[in-house]
Amino acid sequence: MLGVIDVGGGMRGAYTAGIYDFLSDRGVQPFDCCIGVSAGSANLVSYLAGQRGRNLKFYTEYAFRKEYMSVGHLLRTGSYIDLDYIYTTLSGPGGEDPVDLDAFNASAARYEAVVTDAATGEAVYYDKKELAQGNFDVIKASCCVPGACRPYPVKGRPGFDGGVADPVPYKRAQALGCDRLVVLLTRPAAFVRPALEHEGVFQKALRKWPNTYAAMKRRSVRYNADVASVKLLEREGKALLVAPGDISGMSTLTRDKAAIRRLYDMGYKDGERVLEFAERA
Repeated sequence: MLGVIDVGGGMRGAYTAGIYDFLSDRGVQPFDCCIGVSAGSANLVSYLAGQRGRNLKFYTEYAFRKEYMSVGHLLRTGSYIDLDYIYTTLSGPGGEDPVDLDAFNASAARYEAVVTDAATGEAVYYDKKELAQGNFDVIKASCCVPGACRPYPVKGRPGFDGGVADPVPYKRAQALGCDRLVVLLTRPAAFVRPALEHEGVFQKALRKWPNTYAAMKRRSVRYNADVASVKLLEREGKALLVAPGDISGMSTLTRDKAAIRRLYDMGYKDGERVLEFAERA
């Protein structure tokens, strides 16, 4: 069974948007199982819905609106990113750029989005049925960046970015039966995540959520170990690790249209590698 893991990365998600558009242009959806983290969870929805080019608009157009993310929204609500604007006003049924729910629900692929439970600091995996009616609270929580946003509730349980608890969920994919994996990073493959910086700031911001803070402190160790494990699987022919060679200084919330477009174009080009691996027996 072939799985794909999209680890997200905020605005760097333009890279995987390019990969999905390449595959869409070739008319293929080769994955049996799709697991998305943070922005990766949203990118995969558009891809599975067959909405070629939809993801790119979010990175190059919508993200530059003040309604999308702004200091003003932070001061009013405690969250820099307006997740309701992105995933309800824009993406929900009747929104400006809605997800094609019929196509998404018709996709045969298993889909999961990863959320970090704010209270426990542990990963929770939500499947396609949670999004079936156009309620995208799961994606909102998966994209909820600690320090920049208040936790977003899913079924009454506050949640944060899934990458805090399970940054590269290859073990989850294996548990679901995937024996071949495509892992999409949005930082170079050689990147080594450093220990948490500005600990005091995060400790204060997450004072109500100490287990999430503890998971934040562990995140670098887990990310680095997971990437190393995927590289081992790649040497064994069981995985393909795909990552941009250069991110042009892009951080999670960087709004730089030229850099975003470069990442998208790199992803589109690297889509060929994904297709070749997927078609390999």
